[in-house]
Amino acid sequence: MLSYIKASLARKKARRVTQEYPPQIENFDLGKYGQISFANWSNPLVPHIKIHTAMVEFFNQFIKEGDLTIDIGANIGDTTVPMAICSGKSGLALGFDPNPFVFKILQKNASLNEDKYRLEPQNYAISTQDEEFYFISSEASFANGAISPTKDSPHGKFVQESKVKGVNLKAFLESKYPEWVNKLSFIKIDTEGYDKEIIKSISDLIEQCKPVIIAESFGKASNDAKVELYDVIKKHGYDIFYFEDFDIHATVEKLPHNTDMMKFKKTINIYAVPVN
Repeated sequence: MLSYIKASLARKKARRVTQEYPPQIENFDLGKYGQISFANWSNPLVPHIKIHTAMVEFFNQFIKEGDLTIDIGANIGDTTVPMAICSGKSGLALGFDPNPFVFKILQKNASLNEDKYRLEPQNYAISTQDEEFYFISSEASFANGAISPTKDSPHGKFVQESKVKGVNLKAFLESKYPEWVNKLSFIKIDTEGYDKEIIKSISDLIEQCKPVIIAESFGKASNDAKVELYDVIKKHGYDIFYFEDFDIHATVEKLPHNTDMMKFKKTINIYAVPVN
């Protein structure tokens, strides 16, 4: 009972008071992938993450050693790290997140397991052109949130003091990682409802590289928005699938029609693979 009360008070404080929460390092045995260290965020509003073999196997369906993989909205790296394990030391995983608080935990995960992967964190949002945004959250500890061109945002009342930078992904890669562009095999996007806008902004990169794409469809989004998310991916020549979780054993369902998106009332993930 006492521990429950303490946890409840900690969550209440995290919602109202801005403060730093340090990383907490744990070790996980991933079988054939070996043992890895992972930094969880001690923020009491953030779920505790466990990295498991079935999660890595899910990504290993699409990512091979030596690939370039990109996680847009990487958060602390709970999907970026399994992606990086699959691309290995000879590959490159880039994790983009504009939230300065969560980015420190992502940086820590990038510094761990350097014998197993190359993960480089990027403290940027992805946008059509280079520009600046406010990062806004409903929680004082910035456990989550989204970018906004103004301080007035439906995402909450807590605003980061310094603006965050948005970059055009294709231009960024061609400037910073030109030798990696044609090795791009996989992009995951989780940007609090902006996924379809991100996909629009990287349409030229999708056409050039045809990576596997993972995106999130918000349950509260309008039916038109859900259909549009489907359509902006489909037009590039992709088959689209619903999947239940980042787990090799999870339920997968092909979605042949854009109207199939409307039957999901909750927030879901979809993945898209280029048609051969």
